[in-house]
Amino acid sequence: MISLLLSFAVLITGYFVYGRIVEKVFAPDDRETPAYTKNDGVDFIPMPTWKAYLVQLLNIAGTGPIFGALMGACFGPVVFLWIIFGSVLAGGVHDYMSGMISERHDGASIAELSGIYLGSAAKWFMRAFSVLLLLLTGTVFVTSPAALLARLTPDVLSGTFWIVIILVYYVLATLLPIDKIIGKLYPVFGAVLIIMAAGILGGIVFGGYTVPELRLADLHPDGLPIWPFMFVTVACGAISGFHATQSPMVAKCIKSEKLGRRVFYGAMLSESVIALVWAAGGVAFYGATGGLSSALAELGQSGAVYDISTGMLGKAGGVLAIVGVIACPITSGDTAFRSARLILAEITKLEQKKIRNRLLITLPLLAAGAVLTQLDFNVLWRYFSWSNQTLAMISLWVATAYLLKTHERRLTSLITALPAAFMSAVSMTYILMANEGFGLAARIAYPVGAVFAALLFAYYILRLRMPRNRI
Repeated sequence: MISLLLSFAVLITGYFVYGRIVEKVFAPDDRETPAYTKNDGVDFIPMPTWKAYLVQLLNIAGTGPIFGALMGACFGPVVFLWIIFGSVLAGGVHDYMSGMISERHDGASIAELSGIYLGSAAKWFMRAFSVLLLLLTGTVFVTSPAALLARLTPDVLSGTFWIVIILVYYVLATLLPIDKIIGKLYPVFGAVLIIMAAGILGGIVFGGYTVPELRLADLHPDGLPIWPFMFVTVACGAISGFHATQSPMVAKCIKSEKLGRRVFYGAMLSESVIALVWAAGGVAFYGATGGLSSALAELGQSGAVYDISTGMLGKAGGVLAIVGVIACPITSGDTAFRSARLILAEITKLEQKKIRNRLLITLPLLAAGAVLTQLDFNVLWRYFSWSNQTLAMISLWVATAYLLKTHERRLTSLITALPAAFMSAVSMTYILMANEGFGLAARIAYPVGAVFAALLFAYYILRLRMPRNRI
C-alpha cells in the first residue's frame, strides 16, 4: 500500500512542479483563443474550464485507464513506475503540448501541425495514419459496448441492434455542436469514471485487500518481457498518441491559454490516478498477477471489471461497472469519429458551420465504421497499441520541432525530445519483437530499437545546433 500512496504523491507533485516547468517553457499568454476568434457555434465554442477538463478527461480516457491498467498489472507492481513517471514526464507533456500548439494554430489537428513543423510528407502520412487510427478506435468502441449490452438485455435485442443504436448516437454526437451532447453528457460520465475509481480505492482500503509493494521483477505469467511490452500495454494511463487527436478538439473550446495546464496536463495526470487505482485493484482482488491474468483470459476485460467491482462494492459496484464499461468506450468512440471529421474537413477545406458539409463527411465516415464492425478485429486491434504509441512518438517530435523553431532558449526542447526518443525506442523494439510484428528475438530487437532512437536524437542535436532561422 505504501508504494501506491507514494505513487499518488508523485503524481500530485508532478502536476504542481513539473507541470509548471512545462507551462513555463510553452509560455501561455493573454491572446484570444480560437474559441472566440473562430467561434462558429459548432466546434469552436467557449466552454467553462471545469467542463473542458471533464470533456478532455473522457475524450482521452474511456476504458483505457481501466483495461490497459489491468493488463499492465500482470507485469507486477513495477507498472506503478511506468504510470507515474510516464504520465508526468511524457504523457502530460504530450497532451499539453499537442493541445496548446493546436490552440496557437487555430485548433489545427496533429496532422496539420505535423505538416507545419515536419514537412508536407509528414502531413499527408499523419492525415492517413490519424484517420485510420480514429476509424479503428471508433469502430471497436462500437462493437465492445454493443456486445456487452446484448448480453445484458433480452435476446431480441441483439448485438446488431445495439450497433445500430450506438451508430445513430455517433451520427448525432459527430454532427451536432460540441456543447449539445458531448458538453452535457461527458461531465456526467466523467464523474462516473472518477466515482468508479474512488470506489475501488475505498474497497481496497476498507475491504482488507493487500496491494503488493513495488518490485522491479517481471511477474507476467506468460513471460512477456517488461521492455517493451509493458510500455505499450499501458498507454492511456501513461502516454497515448490517441490523445494528440483529442486535445485539438478541446483546444477549440478553452477560454484562455493559461488554463491549458489545468485542462490538458491535469486531465492526463487524473487519468493516471485512475489507472493506478485499477492496476492496484486488479492485483489486490485476485491476489497475484497470475490470478489476474487468468481472470482476464477467462472473463475478458469487461468481465474482470465487473468481477472486481461487484466483489469490492457489491450491487452498487456492479451498476457502476456496467455503466462504466458501456458509457466510457462510447464516449471515446464518438469523439474519435468527431476528430476524424475535423481532420477530413481540413483536407477537403469544407467549412463545418454548415450542416450540409458536416453530413458530407460524417455519413460516409460512419458508413465505413458500420462496414468495419462486421470484420474480425482480433488481429487488426493488435496493431492499435503499437500504432497508438507510434503516434505519441511522432506527436512529441512535432512538439520538439515547434520549440526549436519558436523558442530562443531551444535547449528547453529537451522536455519533449527526451520522451520522444524514449517512445521511438519503445515503438521500434515492439514492432520488431511482437508476434503481430516481425517476431524477432530480443538480441536483435533491443539494439536496433536503441540505434533507431539514438539516430533520431542525434538528428535532433544537429538541428539544435543550427541557427533558428535555418530550421
